Amino acid sequence: MCSILLNPKRSLSTPLLYLSSSATNSSSSSSSEAAEDNPNNIGYPRPFEIMKNVEKLIGGSTKSYKLLDVLSGHVGAISCLALCGEFVLSASQGKDIIVWQQPDLRLFTKFGAGEGSVKALVTVANKVFTAHQDSRIRVWKVSKRSENVFRLVDTLPTTKDYLGKCMKQSNYVQIRRHHKKLWIEHADSISCLAVENGLIYSGSWDKTLKVWRLSDLRCLESIKAHDDAINGLIAKNGVVYSASADGKIKVWGKECSKKNSSSSLHRLEGVLEGHKDVSMNAVIVSDRGNGDGDENERVYGGASDGYLMGWERGKEGEWKLVVEVKAHQLSILCLSFMGDNLCSGSADKSICLWKRDDYNLKDGLKSGISKIGVIRGHDGPIKCLQVSPNCVGGGFLLYSGSLDKSLRVWWVSKDISDEEKH
Repeated sequence: MCSILLNPKRSLSTPLLYLSSSATNSSSSSSSEAAEDNPNNIGYPRPFEIMKNVEKLIGGSTKSYKLLDVLSGHVGAISCLALCGEFVLSASQGKDIIVWQQPDLRLFTKFGAGEGSVKALVTVANKVFTAHQDSRIRVWKVSKRSENVFRLVDTLPTTKDYLGKCMKQSNYVQIRRHHKKLWIEHADSISCLAVENGLIYSGSWDKTLKVWRLSDLRCLESIKAHDDAINGLIAKNGVVYSASADGKIKVWGKECSKKNSSSSLHRLEGVLEGHKDVSMNAVIVSDRGNGDGDENERVYGGASDGYLMGWERGKEGEWKLVVEVKAHQLSILCLSFMGDNLCSGSADKSICLWKRDDYNLKDGLKSGISKIGVIRGHDGPIKCLQVSPNCVGGGFLLYSGSLDKSLRVWWVSKDISDEEKH
């Protein structure tokens, strides 16, 4: 996602239209450039205003976390979140997408009503991609003349892609008895999206993973990825991880065709086994560590039995289970990272805070993570989490969306030492 720019050394005057891709590092522009690109002369907050606002709300609190705001406005349960510059996007099963502006978190604009329940969203430059229950991906573009207007510009698969394949019988696949669809079409709800290196990935309840090219929105590949619905996706460092109700997380690497080096194909590189007959609902990948070579990249999965599981890949390419803890009483529905901190959201209405801990791994124990806090406050299951990647007042901002229809904004300390009991 595009990151919220809370670093005082970086400009926040850039409108949403000109923010960088959600798959790359955010970029900034000067105030004069922003003024030219912003004909409506909308005022955007400066970095010191955000810092002052957040620090005032924190008020020198010694608690490990603090609720900063509760945002209401959705008519249905909140299903997904995304960050883009100084904006927070939240989508709902009630079909609406709301754009909230920092630092006052006011409702900036709404769009998307009537397009079917939104299951996932990602932002790329001046476009927003939304995945829907009706098995379609919709592409919205921010108006250059008015930053608070989002216009529907395309739907995937595109008409051009569809017409180019519909006349050939070999392009159709059997989805159920006496019913066929083009291989570029999803046959059920699209549950998750991920973006990296000019590609967008979509996972569906139809068990397939599809790969789309951002430049022309063409579907390049359809993979029969799992034996049950795909619930979560993440793409990082050229690798795609898919979590499924079949209890597995699968690892997909890219390879180039010898005939055409520009065509990317994906191959299965690993299967991470969860508990038998237990759905894997979420997946996330940690950073490689602090750069000293002592920490390996780790893949975490959240399961429907409340277990948090983590795997590391060895030098020979084999995967080893290094984390297996009962994290929640009910199903884990979402995961999010901030540095060494992992956040897990659950159907038990709580958010657990975790920190990587490799001490016990030396003894061969599967406990390479420690619980450092618990956040409570929502009246419904936590469906989605998103953290700001920048430090604010010795901590970070955490956004949580719930089936209680509210979006909550939390400040979380980076220096939690004891488990929060309240």
